[in-house]
Amino acid sequence: MSASNLLLNKHNPDVLTCIANLSNDEVFTPPEMAAAMLDLVTEAWARDHDGENLWANPNARVLDPFVKTGVFLREATRRFNEGLITVIPDAQERVNHILTKQIYGIAITELTALMSRRSVYCSKYANSEHFICTAFDTPDGNIWFERTEHIWDDKTGTRESRVDPLSGEEIFIRTGRRCSYCGAGENDYGRGEDLETHAYAFIHTNNIRQRINEIFGADMHFDLVIGKPREQIMIRANCAGAYALSA
Repeated sequence: MSASNLLLNKHNPDVLTCIANLSNDEVFTPPEMAAAMLDLVTEAWARDHDGENLWANPNARVLDPFVKTGVFLREATRRFNEGLITVIPDAQERVNHILTKQIYGIAITELTALMSRRSVYCSKYANSEHFICTAFDTPDGNIWFERTEHIWDDKTGTRESRVDPLSGEEIFIRTGRRCSYCGAGENDYGRGEDLETHAYAFIHTNNIRQRINEIFGADMHFDLVIGKPREQIMIRANCAGAYALSA
């Protein structure tokens, strides 16, 4: 590497590395860690598929159901782009194929959806003029987000008595309830419509497979699903045959 490249790398770090190093209540995976983890997947896939290169498979699909910065999807896209050069020689056709048929994400907030699209698509809107893919006609592309609400369990929390301000009668309410799907506390996340709920659509359902199919509009099968350790059991139970990667 030349001196100029070394200086360039020193003074122009990957923006996702900068984000991962910020002090905040979100946990972002650094690009180096994402690359190392995908290296492990590459090895495991080759071992289980007679030496096949996962990234040279035009039918392989990757899902990040808890996408934040898009770091895993961006790295997977880069690897598919290199691995499919001989399969799909035309660069634009190759990029269109990868981003419309192989890379999928489900964001947990509007901000992480926009950030992920910017990382993967080079634009926060998938159908903008700056987007590297020419095949999408919607702003979301395959990185989906819709506000998901917590379902407060009335069997949890504390039963308290109050006085109805209109009738003056005593009424009973539940406070401090927890979400029946994720266990989040109502005191922390029952904040009204102006603030994000941080509810993962992937797990706020009784039928994950059906929910995924509703989100992406097709009967979906994924070969690699990225998730946190606590979601691994759920991923393996509902994404049969997929490699579950702990982020």
